[in-house]
Amino acid sequence: MAPLTVFDHLSLHPFLADVPATWLHRLAMHGRPALRHAGVRLFHEGAPAGSFWLLRSGAVALDFHVPGRGDIVIERIGAEGVVGWSWLLPPYRWSLGAVVAAECQAVQLDAAGVRRLLAEDAELGRELTTRFLAVMAERLHATRVRLAELYAYPETTPRSPSPVPQDQ
Repeated sequence: MAPLTVFDHLSLHPFLADVPATWLHRLAMHGRPALRHAGVRLFHEGAPAGSFWLLRSGAVALDFHVPGRGDIVIERIGAEGVVGWSWLLPPYRWSLGAVVAAECQAVQLDAAGVRRLLAEDAELGRELTTRFLAVMAERLHATRVRLAELYAYPETTPRSPSPVPQDQ
């Protein structure tokens, strides 16, 4: 059996599963398989946002730097999740950081190439922008929940989502 292509992985990923094949072929031209080991930092807050990832397996911890406390994990994205949306909006800089929490297999997509596709095809642009807005809304909700935990119990510090898998 032949290995799966980038197109195959995109068509199987929940984020893009129902996207027309013609769009997937165009997106696949800007993607490549990626394997990242636990502990590898995908990006730092404030750095240029040049890629995004559709996770097939593993987990990525989203964090931000707090002076005096270091990098604080605010959310953990697991298999079938989407990592990265800062590439979509100028100035194309990461609003958070991300580190691989459990070895990940993913499709990594080139942001500049995908932005060109979105500019060339308004329908594709609307569709992907809408899907990324849903991802952003999910992240905002998760952040709200995390802040509520912090302020609901100010005398204790809630446990951060672990960047290390619980089964290890």
